[in-house]
Amino acid sequence: MSASEASTFEELFLESNDQERTADLKSGVVSIDYYEDILSPTITAKVRVINTGDSIAPKDPQEPKKTDGPKQSIYNGLPLRGGERLVMKILDQGKTGKGEEKKGLDFSSDPKKYLFVSSITQVFQETQRESFLLNLVSREAITNETSRVMKRYTGTISDSVQKILKNVLKVDESRFKVEETLFPYNFIGNLRKPFSTLISLASKSVPAKSKDATAGFVFFQTQDGFQFTSIDSLIDGESKATYRYTDANQSSITKNNDFNILQYSTDKNQNLIENLRMGTYSFVRLAFNPLTLGFTQETFNYGAKNTGKSKKISNLGRDLELPKISDESDKTLDELPTRVVSSIVDVGASAGISTETNYNPSKFQGQNIVRYNLLMTQSVSMMVPCNTDLRAGDIITCEFPKISREDKNEIDPETSGKYLIKELCHHFEAKRSFTSMKLVRDTFGLYGGES
Repeated sequence: MSASEASTFEELFLESNDQERTADLKSGVVSIDYYEDILSPTITAKVRVINTGDSIAPKDPQEPKKTDGPKQSIYNGLPLRGGERLVMKILDQGKTGKGEEKKGLDFSSDPKKYLFVSSITQVFQETQRESFLLNLVSREAITNETSRVMKRYTGTISDSVQKILKNVLKVDESRFKVEETLFPYNFIGNLRKPFSTLISLASKSVPAKSKDATAGFVFFQTQDGFQFTSIDSLIDGESKATYRYTDANQSSITKNNDFNILQYSTDKNQNLIENLRMGTYSFVRLAFNPLTLGFTQETFNYGAKNTGKSKKISNLGRDLELPKISDESDKTLDELPTRVVSSIVDVGASAGISTETNYNPSKFQGQNIVRYNLLMTQSVSMMVPCNTDLRAGDIITCEFPKISREDKNEIDPETSGKYLIKELCHHFEAKRSFTSMKLVRDTFGLYGGES
């Protein structure tokens, strides 16, 4: 489907807080923006509506199920106060990267999937019309604000995450996917909100798929549900689709080519100073033990020089090549610590009086910092024809043109390759729809040096 073509709004209506009244938005919707982000624990959406003011008949005070008087606007007649439920189903045309029919965007099949109005902004009212912007979140985002994690949790982090999702956030087991983690970790909820707790646990998690895997997890929501997964697993995923950019005039692009890159720009192509300040390549970790009043010091280095503490970190492209510190030195930037990280050793969280450490963080805290920082090494913004089959956290392959005076239509081996979708937005209007994405990866070039 071309970006100039529109998707179909099959269902789009609001339910009042008492669920007794509905307002059909299909005729008045101006645009819909739907968002996912691997660093956001909830999906969000924005719906812009223009209404002529004759949508809802007011209730009869004597008989609430009946109407009384002339119709009112959505804002006053529903009325809009926040907390209303949006039922939305948008059909998407075209094929996925695997040649299958796209499923579209569906938040209508189950009330637990409905989106909730978190706020109403940009309200403009005139004599014969009104316009407003509905800001929407998932049901779990509302539950997060009304719940607290209070219990004491034992066992692996993945076990605790499943319990919090199921028992605190009330998420069906079919709506979350939790990757198994290593090591027991005991903690008390301390009345924190569920999302804050889960994000904190992600920073302490180590995947169990390999005893020497790289630490670093993310917790986020897509239209399929919640994911608590390692960055390693995301990077190791198969490419969902291949997109290619051409310098040809956009009007000449094949109409039904769903996998043309319409626009793209490189937002960040390495930031050496920022990485040095963050300790991406090398840092010193100081760990204080409150029981013994002693501390340990350990230096963490990126890459193969950290042998014995972790495996070489897997990349989406070729291995990261770091420059020397100076012309007079043979050392590279990963051999000179540029940051000091301090922490308190987590002890005494077991039942009764305990001096046991939950787990040894010396090895994995370093992996966490490096993994999170490296993931944002290269950042690209891109717009493509609408593809609701894509999710935040998916891997896609991009082919960008090589700069050359000769028209060889070759791809650039430096910028092309696999990217991780950090965030995406499906944009729908009356006459067009498209998907915009922010892509990231931790190094450069085609994977494995392939061309």
